[in-house]
Amino acid sequence: MASRTRGAAGLVLFTLATAQFLMTLDSSVMNVSIAQVAADVGTTVTGIQTAITLYTLVMATMMITGGKIGSLIGRRKAFAIGCVIYACGSFVTSIAQSLPVLILGWSVLEGLGAALIMPAIVALVASNFASSERPRAYGLVASAGAIAVAAGPLIGGFVTTYWTWRYVFAGEVVLVVGILALTRKIADAEPEERFRLDLVGSALSALGLGLAVFGVLRSGEWGWVLTRPGGPSWLGLSPTVWLVLAGLVVLRLFVAWEHHVAAAGREPLLRLDLLRNARLVGGLTMFFFQFMIQAGLFFVVPLFLSISLGLTALQTGARLLPLSVSLLIAAVGIPRFFPRASPREVVRWGLAALLLGIVVLMGALEVGAGAEIVTVPLLLAGFGVGALASQLGAVTVSAVPDELSGDVGGVQNTMTNLGASLGTAVAGSILIATLTSTLLTGLGDNPQVSAEVTATAEVQLAGGVPFVSDAQLQTALGEAGLPPDEVTAITEENAAARIDALRASLAVLAIVAALALYFSRLIPTVPVGAEPVAAASPPPARRT
Repeated sequence: MASRTRGAAGLVLFTLATAQFLMTLDSSVMNVSIAQVAADVGTTVTGIQTAITLYTLVMATMMITGGKIGSLIGRRKAFAIGCVIYACGSFVTSIAQSLPVLILGWSVLEGLGAALIMPAIVALVASNFASSERPRAYGLVASAGAIAVAAGPLIGGFVTTYWTWRYVFAGEVVLVVGILALTRKIADAEPEERFRLDLVGSALSALGLGLAVFGVLRSGEWGWVLTRPGGPSWLGLSPTVWLVLAGLVVLRLFVAWEHHVAAAGREPLLRLDLLRNARLVGGLTMFFFQFMIQAGLFFVVPLFLSISLGLTALQTGARLLPLSVSLLIAAVGIPRFFPRASPREVVRWGLAALLLGIVVLMGALEVGAGAEIVTVPLLLAGFGVGALASQLGAVTVSAVPDELSGDVGGVQNTMTNLGASLGTAVAGSILIATLTSTLLTGLGDNPQVSAEVTATAEVQLAGGVPFVSDAQLQTALGEAGLPPDEVTAITEENAAARIDALRASLAVLAIVAALALYFSRLIPTVPVGAEPVAAASPPPARRT
């Protein structure tokens, strides 16, 4: 690795961090623009949610293959090709007039581009920075992605409110062109010996992960084990159970195939011996927990701000800015001022801050509470995410020699996408289940609500009560012809049930954070770069 001046290293870091920011921006922008996007492309909110689901699926299923392609053709070339594919997808999305075109541009092309770019980013940090500099570099790159999650609603809300969501994707094309122009400044890793891509392994991993992730993503609608009333049923159980089980079976076949490929002396898609590396497994486990908690929190907090309080997309994004500020301070400051800190202790402090932020928010949530209650919890959560970001990337990549960093990047991004999918699905499922049971019980116990209305609600809303604002509910009840006193009573019951539902989702995230604290023992205590990396077992002879 050639030595670099501070300016050159800063330019490389800026390029990679900008790419990471773009990869994460789309979902958070789309989430606050769903209504306008649906109207513009002639579909429904469900159609846009399908596109969002497919985007997550494509990334989750193709990350390992994307990392291996980078090892085959070179990480910088994979990064550049991924940028071109991603830019094409952004352009197609910006001009889409129908749902199929939107899915092609956003879900498929951008998802495939991201699957090449994100594993390459991990490897390119390793090839451009010395081991002592990597914690800070990985922290900044990871924080760029987390900031995109927080800033996305603000950017999407502003552009959608004053112009059109299409400008966001058109702007991405311009940014990608700039990133491509700077790519030549990035030093590539040494090219590997040519080998044949394991296409069967790619198909099995994509199918297995796709089945499992899709089942998890639809769990809020279908139910986890038992089918929600009115939902599909396969042999008396929710399709989620069968899809997850089928995914696990296919992944078991994938493991068997990878053993077969390695025994035959060929290059497997995933070197399974990597998963016997305790340091790597510890880092991957923490990545999974971090993104599960992070995704769940970014699902719950915007719901409170935009639905419960009725804030606009722009106002909601502004309220999330404290998290971005504390996140960036922690991600940059910890490696700079505490370079010899124990990674395990930093991770534990980060998880403790996340847990404390969630608990504080749970305690502050009550009917009538204003938007100001999220400020301190988000500052704590931002510090927690920033602390984790400052360590985990360096921990995982330092666990293996640099030539395997692309493989690690693929597995790492698979774990983050799985964690994010599960975090959103679990938080959403608990939210709807609690809202439904609490509201129906409250309506039944409220003397101002007629028995007829309660019975109708129990039948029509048994499959799940929608999370709607007071204004939306009052409009719907007024159109149904209910008297004002009854409308007021139902609205008050719904407002109380919403708070209980948000608290229940946060309680689950708090349990996940506590569980992550227990597993933080898997993180090493020695700072990254303080000890040499053990050489990996020699790769099998490759047959081309």
